[in-house]
Amino acid sequence: MAQGRVHVGVDAASWYNDRGYGRFTRELLKALIGRESEFRYTLVFDQAPNFELPDGCEIVVSGTRQSIHEATSGDASRSPGDLWRAARAVRDAGFDLFFFPTVYSYFPVIRRTPCVVCFHDTTPERFPKLVFPTRRNRLFWQIKSLLARMQATRVMTISRASAADLSRTLGIPQHKIDVVTEAPEPMFRIINDETILSAARARYGIPENSRLLVHVGGMNAHKNILRLLEAMPSVIDRFPDTHLAIVGSLSRKGFWDNVLTLQAFVRDTPPLSAHVHFTNYLSDADLVELLNAAHALVFPSLWEGFGLPAVEAMSCGAPVLASDRSSLPEVVGDAGLFFDPEDTHAIASTIMKFLGDTRLQSTLCGRAKERAKRFTWARAAELAEDCFRRAINR
Repeated sequence: MAQGRVHVGVDAASWYNDRGYGRFTRELLKALIGRESEFRYTLVFDQAPNFELPDGCEIVVSGTRQSIHEATSGDASRSPGDLWRAARAVRDAGFDLFFFPTVYSYFPVIRRTPCVVCFHDTTPERFPKLVFPTRRNRLFWQIKSLLARMQATRVMTISRASAADLSRTLGIPQHKIDVVTEAPEPMFRIINDETILSAARARYGIPENSRLLVHVGGMNAHKNILRLLEAMPSVIDRFPDTHLAIVGSLSRKGFWDNVLTLQAFVRDTPPLSAHVHFTNYLSDADLVELLNAAHALVFPSLWEGFGLPAVEAMSCGAPVLASDRSSLPEVVGDAGLFFDPEDTHAIASTIMKFLGDTRLQSTLCGRAKERAKRFTWARAAELAEDCFRRAINR
């Protein structure tokens, strides 16, 4: 590695995570490592990675006793010993700058090193009762968030809407915030092979000629899936061939979720049991095929920092029927329709308007393909390095 370049340490503990911020961590770091610039990157893992990393990637392993995923599942929390191990590894490496791709995995840096911390959204502050299982978890989050804001030389976020909300909700000055957008991976693309699309539907028991809606994301209460399910009986009554595929992990091993509530509602609400399909977590390859087989993505989230599933769906030619809150109108633009996520009737009416108008479907499909082209990880990496320069030059 060439000497004289700015040495950036990156907290890579979230690389393993299958949520949006895990993908943000992986894809942004791949794009950064592949750039020719004045920066060089070393990834700091909590435990030794057992997967392939990008060529030329340097790593440091802090050797925590638990991974960040294990330590923050359910009502767990990271131990003081593991926080010290992570902080010591960063101190000993002597980085010129340290970057946390998500505040979720933040730990105090015990060295006077410029820091950039990415706050994806303010969901924990807006909906604490939906995010934290105990008051203890909420208190720990508040302490961690405060320390991260105090230590951050620059704050990164992933949409203009989120930047405004961070300033309004957490009091972070606007001049201290830099926006770095997210993007789909190249494999999220249009598939025109009907055999593949038919097989994708059959894999999850979805009739070949049905009207298919898809939801992608975590099974957490703030994702508002329950209200979407409450809207579905009206939609099915109007369009009996409508099916909904809910894509997301059912393991219950991650953040506090309401999987059991969702499954019980489907089981106890005719005719949902025959029209709603829980696919569990899907590989990207399987998700691409399912999105291509869908009429639209439905995204009723109460709050998002960006909404990566929306861009992934648009890359597959699927319009987005989304909440009119937070970043979603900014990301989706004219490639979808919007509704009040707290109004079950509004959700149902928007879905029915879309399903009942084939001309509208075709128009939005064309717009989705074009809008998705605006988002690339190369551009995200360029914006991230602009943020790093501001942090160093402050």
